[in-house]
Amino acid sequence: MSNFDQPVREVLGWLRIEAGLSTATLEAYQRDLDCMVEALEAEGVSSPEEVTARQLADHLQSLHRDRDLQPSSISRHLSTIRTFFRYLEAEKRIDRNPAAPLIPPTRWKRLPGVMTPKQMRSLLEAASPGSGRLWQRDRAMLELMYAAGLRASEVGAVRFHEYKETLGVVLVHGKGNRERLVPVGVPAREAIQQYVGDLYPELTRFGDGRDDKRLLLSNTGRPLERVAVWQIVRRLAKRAGMDNIHPHMLRHSFATHLLAGGADLRVVQELLGHADIATTQIYTHVDRSRLKSVVAAHHPRP
Repeated sequence: MSNFDQPVREVLGWLRIEAGLSTATLEAYQRDLDCMVEALEAEGVSSPEEVTARQLADHLQSLHRDRDLQPSSISRHLSTIRTFFRYLEAEKRIDRNPAAPLIPPTRWKRLPGVMTPKQMRSLLEAASPGSGRLWQRDRAMLELMYAAGLRASEVGAVRFHEYKETLGVVLVHGKGNRERLVPVGVPAREAIQQYVGDLYPELTRFGDGRDDKRLLLSNTGRPLERVAVWQIVRRLAKRAGMDNIHPHMLRHSFATHLLAGGADLRVVQELLGHADIATTQIYTHVDRSRLKSVVAAHHPRP
């Protein structure tokens, strides 16, 4: 048994109970801590008391060098490491915090991958009767993700009662348990209505509570996991003749297409559930097609 196991369990327990973090966030913390412990033990470190700032810095550098992680992902790893050692220091488990001197990497402005409206239409239409028995569910899922800018984890978590058909909105539980109410357009509402009317009764036939009252279900009547969402998107993208498509690109495309159509940045921030508008601003760098027309329309001497 590793000398890191108990401290890791304690920190995760504290984050779950005291900080109230979501399951997905806790799983990310677990992965980051497991990655850190594996790297430290490979260097002969046997307990948290032995860890040095140099060893942690080397670990973070290796994440970029060996695993090609972007600075944003490395910053998340650093945040996890800092939380871990701050907890141990507060609990008098270590005399000094080796993570204190670490400086986060500069966040590169990496532009998100975005599909064109034509590509987006091809992906949506790939979910058709020829794509499989559950094509109506797949179409409803894709339409909802693009219509509301949902993450893979968010679309699978939507409960049946959280989609308000008459109002045309969906209640979304985002990162940090933040809730947001997002409008759903007509194509998505029609796709969901068809799925609910034709396929949903079959997927909920078991009656043993396995569906957890979720809107989107697997073939066995269980909620769609994030991995399943990824698999569905990749499969349908391939059917549409596209490579390197992942679920988050639907969210990127949602935001970019809204801004390209003239939506206010603050409105897009609210729809995406971003706590910081700086996160939303990256989408302003993606679409430059409107700049010339905006200047021509609004500058006194265009």
